[in-house]
Order: sequence, then C-alpha cells, then structure tokens
Amino acid sequence: MQAQYFGQISLGTPPQNFNVVFDTGSSNLWIPSSFCISEACSMHAKFQSFLSTSYQHGGRTFSIHYGTGQLVGITGKDTLRVRENLCLESYTISNLTIDGQDFGQSVMEPGRTFLLAQFDGVLGLGYPSLAVANAVPVFDRIMEKNLVDKPIFSFHLNKDDNFEYGGELILGGIDHSLYKGPIHWIPLTNKGYWQIRLDSIKVHEKGILCPNGCEAIIDSGTSLITGPSADVKKLQKLIGATPLLYGEYFVDCSHISNLPTVTFTIDKRDYTITPKQYVMKEHTENSPQCLTGFQPMDLSAKSGQLWILGDIFMSKFYSIFDRENDRVGLAKSCKKKHRLPNTATTGSSNL
Repeated sequence: MQAQYFGQISLGTPPQNFNVVFDTGSSNLWIPSSFCISEACSMHAKFQSFLSTSYQHGGRTFSIHYGTGQLVGITGKDTLRVRENLCLESYTISNLTIDGQDFGQSVMEPGRTFLLAQFDGVLGLGYPSLAVANAVPVFDRIMEKNLVDKPIFSFHLNKDDNFEYGGELILGGIDHSLYKGPIHWIPLTNKGYWQIRLDSIKVHEKGILCPNGCEAIIDSGTSLITGPSADVKKLQKLIGATPLLYGEYFVDCSHISNLPTVTFTIDKRDYTITPKQYVMKEHTENSPQCLTGFQPMDLSAKSGQLWILGDIFMSKFYSIFDRENDRVGLAKSCKKKHRLPNTATTGSSNL
C-alpha cells in the first residue's frame, strides 16, 4: 500500500547494515539488539555489538513511545555511515561517516507494530528536545562536524506504482528537478517536532475544520494524515467514509473520482490533496478495499492537539527541512525524470 519508506545505513566496524525510517517526527536513532527478546526482532537485522571494534557501551536504559509502537533498550555509541549526495551539479558522491554516534539498541519491542514493519529501526531527524537518554540526534552531529554545506535536508516521496524508485532523501541539499513552481517557506511554531501553524482544513464545498487555526507537524515517519479524533470523525463524514474496526474508514472504490478534495491552508496558501492521493487500495481475496488515508490520533502538545501531515501529504509536496532558519519549505512535487548514479534513495514497501 506504499505506506513505508526506508533506506539503508550501517553501524559499527566492520559495517553492519540496517534499513531505517528517516523520521522527522522523532530524534533518536535505534536498531534491534542481538540480545532483543521480542518476536519483532527475530524478523529483522540485529546489531551485534561484540563484533564491532568501534563500539562504545553506553549502559543507559531508554524507552520510546511512538503514535503506534514502543520499545525499550540500552544506549551505545558507534560509527554511523550514510550515503550522501554532496554535489548535485557535478554528481559527486561520498560516504558520510560519523564517529561515536549516539544510538539505541532495542531489547524489547512489544506488540505487532514493528513485527510487521519492513524496516529494522528508526533514524530520527527531529530537534534535540525530542531525544531521550540525552542522545545527540544524527543531523545535529552532522552539523557539528560540518559534514554538509547547508544545514538542511529534503524529501521526495514517490506514490506512483514504480516501486524501483521509492523516493529520495538529500542531506545538505535540494534536488531542484523534483519540484515545480516556487518553494514556500513556513516558520516553525515550536522546535521539537517540525511544527507549523494550520490556518484551516477545507473539504471541497462541504465544510471547514480548524476554522480558527490549529497546529500540525510535518512527519516523514507517519504513513497517513492524522488528527484529533473528533475532527477526523467529522472529516470522514464529510468525505462519505464508513468506519471499520481499529479506527480505519473505507469508501466505495468505484466512487473515488466523486469524492471531495481536502485542502490544508498553511500560511495563507492552499495545499490540496485529491481523492486519488488520500485513498489507499488494499487488495483482498474477494475484492479490493479502499481505505481513506485519514486516521484519528490524539497527539497533545503545549499548544494543543496536533495534526500530523505524514507521507500521504509529503508525497504530494516536496518537503525541505531547514535547521539554520527553523522553517519548512513546501513545493509541488513532480515525477523524477532521471536518476542520479548511486544517489542515496529511500525504498518503498508494497505491503
């Protein structure tokens, strides 16, 4: 269902490879430990600290709770390697290496969230205030060591049926071939998540949510678009969706073209999602089932409850995260016309 985007990193000496979600909604790097006792870990690559000559034992315990899924583990430090495109114009490729990077090793991953995941762990790209166990986030280490020309990173997430190209994450730059029109820069309202102000949410000719404004985060680690339960329930009703178990809603697959658009107004500009973009088709034994990409989740912050603009939103809009100026840039995504040789790309999972 094109719901998970991940890419490869390595930890340790010699390198041990892992697939991770590059997650703007959290700030810790973690992967499963070889000592993990959960069933989820048995399905994924596990870090063997005793095989790494550069490993430093941290010894602190930590726990992380996501919107869905949680884990408990121990801390450590080791050499992290990420592929990075340093110079788009001349296609210069280099290995980005960070010595002594803080990371967590999960020893318990309860529930089924990570059991069913196509990725091994998570690499958080949020601000340091979100990090647990006093860990320095990866991108903060990158900035400290001046490993990129500019303290920005950008995402292009693919939602087409070309599964060979899941998307692209560029650390330190922008790929100008992946968007059209201007970049609109939006100031952050809080530096933890990449949090911005929503002016309103409009369902075409049917109603308005958040008429007085609300807060939202741009989150590459969330597959769907989520919001406060009462608001999402109203949104589902406005688009004519019917509830299922576990907070999911479905629509008639034959009526997708007749559903209304949903528009997020941000900093006085409209960002519109079409029915084709917010409906996900799940193939079952009998017939396809079409689920909406909106889900209730009551995520609270000091400013109130938050909307999460996840991968469904980010696949429509090229997203740039600027640490120097504490802002997010959005532009209309366009299809990738060519592929840079050996560039760092994320993978898309067809669940």
